[in-house]
Amino acid sequence: MPALFEKIIVKDDESFFIGIFQDNLEKSTWHYHNNFEISFITEGSGKRIVADSIEAFQPGDLAFIGRNLPHVWIADKETRTPSNRTLEMVFLQFTSNVLSPQLLSLPEFSYVKRTLELSERGIHIVGHTLNEVSEIMLQLPYLKSFDRMLHFFMLMDIIGKSESNVQLASKEYLKMRFTTSNKRIAAIHEYLMNNYHEEVDLKRLAALVNMAEGSLCRFFKMNTGITVFEYLNKIKTEFACKLLMDPDLSILEICLDSGFNNISHFNKQFKKNTGVPPSEYRKRFKILR
Repeated sequence: MPALFEKIIVKDDESFFIGIFQDNLEKSTWHYHNNFEISFITEGSGKRIVADSIEAFQPGDLAFIGRNLPHVWIADKETRTPSNRTLEMVFLQFTSNVLSPQLLSLPEFSYVKRTLELSERGIHIVGHTLNEVSEIMLQLPYLKSFDRMLHFFMLMDIIGKSESNVQLASKEYLKMRFTTSNKRIAAIHEYLMNNYHEEVDLKRLAALVNMAEGSLCRFFKMNTGITVFEYLNKIKTEFACKLLMDPDLSILEICLDSGFNNISHFNKQFKKNTGVPPSEYRKRFKILR
């Protein structure tokens, strides 16, 4: 999860990672991870971006995000809650180890299996299901291990049975998203995705994949056709494209939120990667709507 969040851990054990995020800052980062994640907003409002989906959120918003699906919650900067926080969420993260293939093959777990399948595109949980699942979510941090596991199974079963779930990412996005069988390229991609907002350290990146800096640069370009920093700018531009869908954000705000240091560099890189400047991209999106 993004380092910009103050993290208050409630439970941390072998199977689950449960806690509360309290964001007192005015920045959030576009990121992904290898865990499944269920997030319930208790304070704050703004925009929720999951893959190519962008929607408003407010207290009571509940989303289930699948593994390696890019996402971010961007809190309204002007809005402050009674606690003076821009965003608070109760979250649950877990790995695929919690639900083994043997367990999912049992007939009693058919709806749990369906929930995991739906999470690949992300799920917005609404209606009566929202009430049932949010009630369990708020209990989970305070339950003991075995009771917590039982309630988790119940929660997953409820989501899987629901007919009101709303899929977030489009089918087209899943077809186009990043995939590779090369572990080093995957590690580089993950590092850049989760650190694009900071100054990327080539030395640290090279150490991550056990290569010399020069070898890393040659290896990456040979496998992708572009340099590491060209790829980094593509990641930043992809996020900026999503932010431009929000008419309430200025071009300068989007420039900085996307990890670019100045507006001229942002305009240059955005046009290089999309063929049009940010302002023109926004106009075209309005016409399409």
